[in-house]
Amino acid sequence: MSSASDPLAPLAGLPGVAESVDSVRKAVDRVYGHRVMRRRSGEITSEAALRGARGSAALSGADWALEEVRRRTDFGSEPEALTVGAALRLTAEAGQLLSIWRQSPLRVLARLHLVACGSTADGDVVGRPRLAGEPVTEPLVGLPLPSAEEVAGRLDGLSRLIIAGGSAPALITAAVVHGELLALRPFASYNGLVARAAERIVLINSGLDPKAICPAEVGHAEQGSDAYLAAFEGYVSGTPEGMSAWIGHCGRAIELGVRESTAVCEALQRGAA
Repeated sequence: MSSASDPLAPLAGLPGVAESVDSVRKAVDRVYGHRVMRRRSGEITSEAALRGARGSAALSGADWALEEVRRRTDFGSEPEALTVGAALRLTAEAGQLLSIWRQSPLRVLARLHLVACGSTADGDVVGRPRLAGEPVTEPLVGLPLPSAEEVAGRLDGLSRLIIAGGSAPALITAAVVHGELLALRPFASYNGLVARAAERIVLINSGLDPKAICPAEVGHAEQGSDAYLAAFEGYVSGTPEGMSAWIGHCGRAIELGVRESTAVCEALQRGAA
């Protein structure tokens, strides 16, 4: 990751990464070419958002059935309900922040945390990176927390990377943004949900998935929390093998999201949805 012009570009040369990028691109192209997409893409987008939110919430400890997520309107004060409500709000909000992302990613991340928290959290810790000594609630990731000083420096680096753009494929950029936010856990809560929402924003904003119909969150959940954490530990290791494994995992997640939306297309085509 030493290229001055694009620090992410060397990741494309890691073993297996080029194959993952190509496989994801072909999968996305197939679902975008489905005949249902020509006239009912809005329905596919809405369904992908719902399923993506359900998948992200599941990884954060609220593994609800899809129909339960669909029918509920009250997300109350119970921890699982709060998590599902946060995931739904984040998925809805992500599409509203695309124009801001490339100019001010830190502003977008702050907004995502604010949206995730809703009206339930202490306003002193909402929408800003944590300070030294402040605790973090993250139900899935138990790795040691980077210091607040390290968080600030790495968030600044991530922001500059996004603003500069580059030639790295969308899969690589999305995987790095997701992995870095999960590693840093910059907020007091909902870091996993925010990291996956940021991944969604990158995939949409890059042009890989402009209609938001390829919910990677579905694929992350379908592969299971154990596989998710194992791949994430590869990212944290920083080794070529670990980075390759994490990017490959994120690629498979997108492909599984594509499979989910393809099934929705097929159901709509049959008149079953």
